[in-house]
Amino acid sequence: MRCTIGLMSGTSLDGVDAVLAQWPEPVPSGEVPPRPRELGFVHVPMPAALGAELLALNRSGRDELHRSALAANALARLYARAVDELLAAAGKTGPTGPTGTQRSQVRALGAHGQTVRHRPGEFDGTGYTLQLLNGALLAELSGIDVVCDLRSRDVAAGGQGAPLVPAFHAELFGDASRDVAVLNVGGIANLTLLPRQGGVLGFDCGPGNLLMDHWMQRQPVPGAFDADGRLAARGEVLPELLRRCLADPFFERAPPKSTGRDLFDGPWLDHRLVGLGDSRPEDVMATLAELTAAAAIGALRRHAPSTRQLYVCGGGAFNGHLMRRLGSLAGAGAAVGTTAAAGIAPDRVEALAFAWLARAHCERRPGNLSSVTGAAGPRLLGALYPAS
Repeated sequence: MRCTIGLMSGTSLDGVDAVLAQWPEPVPSGEVPPRPRELGFVHVPMPAALGAELLALNRSGRDELHRSALAANALARLYARAVDELLAAAGKTGPTGPTGTQRSQVRALGAHGQTVRHRPGEFDGTGYTLQLLNGALLAELSGIDVVCDLRSRDVAAGGQGAPLVPAFHAELFGDASRDVAVLNVGGIANLTLLPRQGGVLGFDCGPGNLLMDHWMQRQPVPGAFDADGRLAARGEVLPELLRRCLADPFFERAPPKSTGRDLFDGPWLDHRLVGLGDSRPEDVMATLAELTAAAAIGALRRHAPSTRQLYVCGGGAFNGHLMRRLGSLAGAGAAVGTTAAAGIAPDRVEALAFAWLARAHCERRPGNLSSVTGAAGPRLLGALYPAS
């Protein structure tokens, strides 16, 4: 089978992850499929101006339609650049240029787009999820078939449209001998539960890096993120702030459920800081890291207490302090490590999932799990923009 590309830009707004994957041939039902072969990976940083505009578009503002259209164009160009860099790194480009025979080895690319609103089931009973991306422009610039708008069909079928990665996690990380879970810590954290017997479950369990990044960027000498959790590691958890955060009704809601910046944002945090005085920045950061860890492990204990292995992926897997807190809260009953232990680098899992979704679309296979999203049933996900 030819290759597919996965392109992911998440709520952290740090950039675009691009992965080129070659997929094995299908295996008989009941057999463990071999892993995809990764042929290349690149990360392209998000330009500051585009990141700021995408962040601003998470809220109502002036001339939103015009600004959203231009941001979708800019993101398509950034994605196309990521594709160029990825194929160059993988040695797939040839002298004939962007639409040459070398590039034609890629069957399709799965492009997430940038989520700016996520309100499934609200307002009119259907709601919406909105990922900005000009898929037609990306197909034009890349010379590759584009599969995008991957969440809307699930929402139309009554689902949350998120998370979509559990079906892919099940294929890669499921283990017939033990209960396994996968925690993806991007801007938002989502948890996939893979019992050795029974169906796959998954849901957003709370903020991931989003609030920690927001707090870091508000400091006098700001950084894009708290590298390795060093600021958090110097602080002490503020019990009252943690209590206020965990009191949000989202954490007690039963799955299926999903969330985003529509709930967890700067004003959400500011509201919970009111009346706490001048807290040290490192103490607030330690509390936000504890919130991410406590919400994830609390959900794991509530819904899958027999889990013996928790794999962590996404940017949070590189936060040493967060990983230590996850391990401590999980206790001796569950081993905590990154997906690298299972053969997949933690910063590549989500992009691989969107390469997998592109493959599923091309093969006319469903990409969602109704047990995860709450949709009425399996659905073919994505809209196709052919390269020619």
